[in-house]
This record gives sequence, structure tokens and C-alpha cells, in this order.
Amino acid sequence: MTTPVEPFDPLWLSHLAREIKTWGQQLGFAKVGICDVDLSAEEPRLQQWLDNGYHGEMHYMAQHGMMRARPNELHPGTLRVIAARMDYLPPAAGFASNLSDPNKAYISRYAGGRDYHKLLRNRLKKLGERINQALEQASFSDCGFRPFVDSAPILERPLAEKAGLGWTGKHSLLLSQEAGSWFFLGELLINLPLPVDIPLAEGCGQCVACMTSCPTGAIVAPYTVDARRCISYLTIELSGAIPEALRPLLGNRIYGCDDCQLVCPVNRQAPLTQETDFHIRQPLQQPELLTLLAWDEATFLKQTEGSAIRRIGFERWQRNIAVALGNAPASEAIVKALQQQLTLASELVAEHLRWALAQQQQKRQQPEAATTRKTARLIRGIRKGLPRDA
Repeated sequence: MTTPVEPFDPLWLSHLAREIKTWGQQLGFAKVGICDVDLSAEEPRLQQWLDNGYHGEMHYMAQHGMMRARPNELHPGTLRVIAARMDYLPPAAGFASNLSDPNKAYISRYAGGRDYHKLLRNRLKKLGERINQALEQASFSDCGFRPFVDSAPILERPLAEKAGLGWTGKHSLLLSQEAGSWFFLGELLINLPLPVDIPLAEGCGQCVACMTSCPTGAIVAPYTVDARRCISYLTIELSGAIPEALRPLLGNRIYGCDDCQLVCPVNRQAPLTQETDFHIRQPLQQPELLTLLAWDEATFLKQTEGSAIRRIGFERWQRNIAVALGNAPASEAIVKALQQQLTLASELVAEHLRWALAQQQQKRQQPEAATTRKTARLIRGIRKGLPRDA
């Protein structure tokens, strides 16, 4: 990929930029923005985050050095990044009823439908092809585009922020006044000197709801997440045993966590997704923990086909369910199911099953504690703030 030498007319480039945003919306993106490739301001922050060890076992975060902040090194010749947003908040998400029932499994709402990676990448590819068609019609060479969706060493959130898609919230997610944070991001790297968009002003003010509601205290400072304490990291990225001290804090969350988004006031106006592929599949719609524990590997693979959940594999899936059952109210049915699984489980899963059995035994000896104030506050916030259909 090389930098184009054509003498582009600034007016033509401005027209093309507007067209790109229109084409993006026609392809299902809620919003499209454009930015340059200068992320030098992010490099010290990224290095400090890595130096603190906040990336945990996510060694790929450090593997490529500062390339994450240098898109033109990732794809030589890149002059601009087209950042795109696609909303994923599903209808009938059942946040409050799901989180308040400890016998049901909570799965982060981005993962209940089809895996977003391929869908967004294909749409971005189509957008790049449409841009090339426009260039060809104007007798220019192609834009040498390359799409990315959360699968390459690139800082997506800072690029989307520069492109005017939102501002960084204190939970480190991108926030938009009209869309909250319930959206996926994708990028198209190109070699066209398109006009860039203006970043939005930060809109969180003094609000710290996400920080105070994080079950494990993973948001250690505004805009800084220690992944090693984050439930999404613990249930998805961590390959080994979940630290015992953190297990009770996971509650019934077996794949990811949405708590910091659920309490965010900006999310109260978030729209529901227009993509039916992101709707929650029936087997994952507020499932019972015991039902999921009974799945064998073949059932797991069948029910999660085409889903982001598949990437953690069956062993981590069972590990996470075991922890959730340990956190569930005392039950003879749970004890019996845990004991049955012990005869089939790997050593990693067995260790968590034994922990869950011990937790169940303790609860049988002591009255079940009332719902914590933090969880009760979270549920009230969900019921008050989310779109009615969610």
C-alpha cells in the first residue's frame, strides 16, 4: 500500500466523505466518522497500563509494542481511519430479571447472538469496495483499504473518539449521547487524505456510577481498568483458575459483565439494535444454570455455533458455571449436579466444582444472606433507566 499521488480536489474529498457516511448507514452502521492516524498522545497511557500489568494474561496487548497506537505501521501508507459504530442492544434483554435471579446464568448482552467480528468486517469490506468504485469512476487508483474489527493490534476506542463517534467514559468504554455504549466498533484503514471529523467533548462530568457499581472494583481510577479484576476478563480471557477471592463477586455472571453499562445514565436513551443477528438466541435467553451445566461438549458447540461464546471453549464455560452455582442459594439439586459433574470434569473444572460444593455446604449451615445493597441498587437502576423493550 502506498500513499496516492493524485492531486485530489478538497471539495471532491469533502463530497466523498459525506458519501462514505451515507454508504455506511446504508450498510447498517449507526454512525461513521473519519480521523487521522496520530495517536501519539495514547502511547504513554498504553505503556503505563502495560507496565502496571493491568492486561493480565492478555499478552497480545504487549506483543506488538506501540504498533497499537500507530495505524500506519500496522498498514503502511494509511492516512485516515474510517471508524464505524453498529448498535447491538437486543430487545427483551431481561437485565433486571436475569441478574436478580441467582439460579439463572447472566451472559453479556453483546454475546447472545451472532459473533459480531465477521458481520462488521464484511460490512466494512463492502464499504471499502464502494469507495474504490467511486475512485474508479473518477479515474483515481484504489484506496488500498483494510478493515479491522477487534482482532488486530489497533487502539479502536481512541480512533473512534478522534472520529467523533463518542467520548471515553470512566469505565474506559466509548459513550455517545444518542447511543450510550451498547455498540460495536470497526475501522477501515485507507490511504485517502479525507477531511477529518471533530471529537466530542467529554460528557461524564462528576458521575462515577460505573466505578462504584463494578462488582470487583476493576475500575481502579477514572478511565483505567485493571483487567485482572474485571469479570469480562476473568470469565473470557483468563485461561486458568479464577482467583478464589474474586469468585463470590462474580455472582451469576458466566460470560462477561454489563454492570458498568447498566448503571450509566447515558445509556438510558440507547436505541435497540436493528440487526436481528444480534438478538439473543433462545437457548441463551435467561437460561437456568443447571440446564447449562448439563450440556456436554457437543451440545455446547451446537448451541454456540457462530457465537462469540465459542472462543472460550467448553472447559472455561464449565468453570464459569461452577462458580455461579457456588454463588447460588443452597440447593440439593445443585449439590447433586455438581457432584455428578465431578466424575467427568477436567482438573481445572473439578477444582471449581469442589469450591462450589464447599460454598453450598456453608450456605446450608448458615441462613442465606440478603441481597447486597450494591446488587439491589444495580437492579433498581436497570429497571429505571433502560429502554422499555430491553
